[in-house]
Amino acid sequence: MDQAVLASVPEIFARRVGPARSLATEAERVARACHAMATRFHRGGRLIVFGNGEAATDAQHISVEFVHPVIVGKRALPSFSLTSDVATITGIAAETDFGDVFAHQLRHLGAPVDIALGVSPYGNCVNVLRALETARELGLLTIALVGGDGGEIARSPAVDHVLIAPTGDPRVAKEVHVTTYHILWELVHVFFEQPGVLDPQVVA
Repeated sequence: MDQAVLASVPEIFARRVGPARSLATEAERVARACHAMATRFHRGGRLIVFGNGEAATDAQHISVEFVHPVIVGKRALPSFSLTSDVATITGIAAETDFGDVFAHQLRHLGAPVDIALGVSPYGNCVNVLRALETARELGLLTIALVGGDGGEIARSPAVDHVLIAPTGDPRVAKEVHVTTYHILWELVHVFFEQPGVLDPQVVA
């Protein structure tokens, strides 16, 4: 194998170590987000997911994980992605602006009991932030998966739970996000499997 290629291998792996370890150290923060999500589902809420570009496919992936669990016997939970309808997205963008494509849908599709989950590898997607702000105004639980230092999204008071993949490399951020949302899915189901945990009187 080419020596230059061999020399780059350790660096490629090293770039992923810190962000992955960071996720492990944020276990309590992730668990709190999962408990809040499970509580909303328990009350009849739905998960509404959105993101741009590669994060749009993450939004669709997250949605299908909840609606159609790959593990037999796990409960299907209501979820949909705001990135799936090209006609709606382009129609809204043409009539208003692209920054409103998710917020507009939330105004008409979201309910206070629902969960809004935005994905942004850099943390500065205007339409993701605007959607999370709109979701907060409507009473939805708001969660963000972001990269870098979290950007404007992490600093927004409109976000209830911020989960950051601390890396400037969007590829690594995406890898950490994939692991994170699989953990979200799994822990939400763990809460459902514990009798009484989601009853109103024990919800913090």
